[in-house]
Amino acid sequence: MLATELIARKRDGQAHTRDEIEFLIGGITSGEIPDYQTSAWLMAICIRGMSEDETVWLTQAMAHSGATLDLQARWPDVVDKHSTGGVGDKTSLVLAPMLAAAGCRVAKMSGRGLGFSGGTIDKLESIPGFQTELSCQDFLDQVERIGLAIASQSAELAPADGMLYALRDVTATVDSLPLIASSIMSKKLACRPGRLVLDVKAGSGAFMKTLDQARRLAEAMVRIGGAGGVRTSAVISDMSQPEGCAIGNALEIREAIETLQGRGPTDVIELCGRLADALGVPQARATIASGAAFQKLMEMVDAQGGDVDAIEQPERLPRARLVRELPAPRSGYLRTIDAEILGRAAMRLGAGREQKREAIDHAVGFVLRAKIGDDVAAGQALLEAHANDERKLEEALALAAGAYAFSEQPVSSPELVKAIISAS
Repeated sequence: MLATELIARKRDGQAHTRDEIEFLIGGITSGEIPDYQTSAWLMAICIRGMSEDETVWLTQAMAHSGATLDLQARWPDVVDKHSTGGVGDKTSLVLAPMLAAAGCRVAKMSGRGLGFSGGTIDKLESIPGFQTELSCQDFLDQVERIGLAIASQSAELAPADGMLYALRDVTATVDSLPLIASSIMSKKLACRPGRLVLDVKAGSGAFMKTLDQARRLAEAMVRIGGAGGVRTSAVISDMSQPEGCAIGNALEIREAIETLQGRGPTDVIELCGRLADALGVPQARATIASGAAFQKLMEMVDAQGGDVDAIEQPERLPRARLVRELPAPRSGYLRTIDAEILGRAAMRLGAGREQKREAIDHAVGFVLRAKIGDDVAAGQALLEAHANDERKLEEALALAAGAYAFSEQPVSSPELVKAIISAS
């Protein structure tokens, strides 16, 4: 086979065979196919798309491009959860301990945040001493010992994905459903849990802005999971406003702790319950009231070298020097809160990164004091900004002010769960 011929086939709208896709991924991983040809192929996919079969074959080839962890072979009922990302998305921090406390083994590899969407690994690293980089053996040993591990993604797993994503990021080929679905699911199939639930966000603070986009992505990923022998379901959840109230790494750890202690925002608790239900673990809901989920979080933090005292005393977590409120410019009902704007404003404070290697400030971010549907008075705090730089604080507050719109008439809060997609 010749890469140029396969690029031309996709350019002309023709479908690849499984062998052709395996040839391309093998050549990309080995370096035999250069970046300029890979980029041309990615652009052809972005324009011409891929069939359902092609997307499944691409994902499987990427999953087997490096080492694999067949978790399902070790523990048939091991579970995993993945979110497509959103502003204030802290469900992994709450759901994983809930599931482990309910008797599941939870083996989760997570990523760092990029752009306005935060990453679970960044959030966990705001706990003093917490180690997110575990060897594959240490990761497996911890899941065996305490039933729960959340670690950064191993470079050994699905290396083709890392290579393709680096090129997509600089060639305007990120927004392609087959490429998004295969990127997410290749890492999951490389680990191969027994059950997987996908939290697919839809709305202003998500990468999928519409329900239709989110549904198509969810259906594609559920189909890929099933073809790879992983029982997969997806919950399409609302991201028209931030999840919970906290945005920013240490602030979200605090909110996750409060949630596991039964004092968290109702939307976070409800979403975690719905995700547990989709996994077939409804008993996980009771682990918050019993205190078992909070204890499981403490076990994980201790096992990964973190300061357990910072979980029992969240004031030990990183704290910002400056705290300032954003007052409501008028009275009325909150009609919209643009989550992406708040996510980008949090980036101005230093809570997120534009480039993967940028450092972040774990202490900074926002705490919302009102959500969609709330009746607020002029001058009342819409949010609380936490910052370590006066100039960044002013810029972030000015940007955040543009996220809010008001109504004189009562407004209903958005429906939290839009749809549930299960394997047929």
